[in-house]
Order: sequence, then C-alpha cells, then structure tokens
Amino acid sequence: MTLNRRTMLKAGAAAAAAIPLFGSKAFAQEEPLKVGFVLIGTVNDNGWNFGHSEGAKYMKAELGDAVAEPTIVENVPEGPDCERVLRELAQSGHKLIFATSFGYGDYVIKVAQQFPDVRFEHATGYQRSENVGTYNARFYEGRAVCGTVAGHLSQTGKAGYIGSFPIPEVVMGVNAFVLAARKVNPDFTITPVYISTWNDPAREADAARAMIDQGIDIVAQHTDGPAALQVVEERGAVGGFGQGADMSAFAPNAQLTSIIDNWGPHYVLAAQAVIDGTWESKDVWPGLKEGEVEIGPYGPKVPEDVIAAAEAVKNGQIDGSMHIFTGPINDHTGTERVAAGVTLTDAELLSMDWYVEGVIPPA
Repeated sequence: MTLNRRTMLKAGAAAAAAIPLFGSKAFAQEEPLKVGFVLIGTVNDNGWNFGHSEGAKYMKAELGDAVAEPTIVENVPEGPDCERVLRELAQSGHKLIFATSFGYGDYVIKVAQQFPDVRFEHATGYQRSENVGTYNARFYEGRAVCGTVAGHLSQTGKAGYIGSFPIPEVVMGVNAFVLAARKVNPDFTITPVYISTWNDPAREADAARAMIDQGIDIVAQHTDGPAALQVVEERGAVGGFGQGADMSAFAPNAQLTSIIDNWGPHYVLAAQAVIDGTWESKDVWPGLKEGEVEIGPYGPKVPEDVIAAAEAVKNGQIDGSMHIFTGPINDHTGTERVAAGVTLTDAELLSMDWYVEGVIPPA
C-alpha cells in the first residue's frame, strides 16, 4: 500500500544521539507483521525511492503471509512531517518502520523513545538506541567502478558531480569517483555542485547544463532522479551514471552504467528477525560483495576494454584485493592524508569531511 504524505496524515491516529546498543530483542509476532516505509520522494522517481519501494515488494514476495502488505508513505520531507508520519505508523500497529532519508535521524530517535515495542531502522543514519538500528550500502564501491569508466572515456578529463548535501556519504562518493578516475588519467578532475535537496529535477537539470557549458563531459550524481542524465543525453556529452537504479530508459546513449541499490535482502532479514523475536539494534553496511550494491549494464558507448577495466575494479572490491581508500592519498591541497599501504577505517570513512586530490571544491 502506497500513501502520499497528506493521505497518511489524515489516516493516522490522533534526542540527542543515542549510543549503539546491542542485544535488544523484539517479541515474536503472532499476526502478520505490519511494516512501514517512509520515503522522501515518490516511488516512481526511478532512483533512490524506487529502490526502496522495490525492496519492500521483494520483502513481501519472500515472506508472504508472514507480513502484511507494506505501507509506503511518499513525499515526507526531512522535518516535523517526518515525526508525525513515524508516530502515526507506530500508532497504527506497524512494528517495523524503515526511515529512508538521512535527515530523518533526529525524528526517528524521538519517536522511538515513545514506542519502545516498535523497531525502527534508519537508512544512511548514525544514531542508534535500543529499538533503533541503522543500515546503509557501500555506494562508494560503485563510485569507484563509475570513476574507472569516466577516466577511460572522458575527452576533457573533467567530470561534474551533482550532490545533495556535503555530508560524509556524498563526499565519500566524490572522492571514490575521482580516485578511481585518476588511476587511469592522473590529471582527471571533478567538480562537485550541491543543490541542497535530494530530488529536484529542475535544479539537477540546470546543474548538468552548467557543467556541460563549462567543458565537463562526464556528469555523475548523488541525487535521486534521471533529470541530469536526460540533459547529458540531449546535449551529447560523453555520458553519466544512473543513481540508485538503472536509468537507461531515460538516457539510453548517455548512461554509461549505473549503481543499483538492492535493499530487498536487508528488508527480508530485518522483518524475519522481528517476526522471530531476534531483532537487534546494530549498524549494517554491505556493498558489492553482499549484493546490496550492484553495477548495472554498460551502455553502448563503453567499449569492451573499458568494461574489462571496470569489472576488474568491481571484482577487486568483492574479493578484497583492492580498496579505493588505500593510500597514498593526498587531499585537494596536496597534503598527504593517508600513508602508503594504509586503508581508511569505516569510522574514518563515515566521518569524511575532506576532498582528495583532483577535486575542485565548491566556491
């Protein structure tokens, strides 16, 4: 069942960061588990929200009658509306609620305190409590594959990166992309532009046009829809990359490949744990190896030798033989940040607030 925010608010019944806690178990379910999903956009955005919607469908298909039809609430902004929607889902009997946008974090923690018998999971979040877990995907691994393709195909050696907000997840993606590209072309540069939203097709399209006008021929993105790729297709630039889903239907020539978010297996595991009474508050961060991050089909502009190079980067990350954040790595000022042979820890990645060499920071 998919609801928009207004319908959900009518239908519903009338904070500080918590430390990680482990071992808190939910009571086993006797009736079909009601699961809610809170989305910042629409399920037909063909990107981030679409991926979570598909994951909800996968969960239902895998668990059958053990779960009720998932409740999906669309277009919930990162603000007080999120708090109301979370509360109304909890009040209406949902015992597992997934909040799928970074800015929902404070509201998840607040509402979870009021409903200790409900389990909450926050995508891309970092705040946990006894009944709040966090989950994410190693998107940066996919960025390394995309950066490899860009390094081979760019004619100008210049890429642009349309980002939402300069949070660690996005900065990490910018850095992974350019590190991979510079292994192919040491002079490669990338210019991030932040549009202060996750999904605004007009702003994404305007950013892509401005980049192409400035001589950039590869456009990457960390926003939710295909608008930027459509501009790349229209303007005849070298290409770009789908974000969260395969966007080739919107840019069949411009999409070089895509990062596909496969949330379904995690949703199955979480729901089954609640059903079994074994759910625990924890953080999970799978990637290519686990299949939560997938690389989509390569587009017609990508020749076989570039596909082979990209697949080598993908497979190296899967088998552990390479990590894009292994030094030596300098920051954008030329100062060494990671010594040769040292790999950044997960904690260092999740707090990343600096750019690597090759990034042209926003003014």
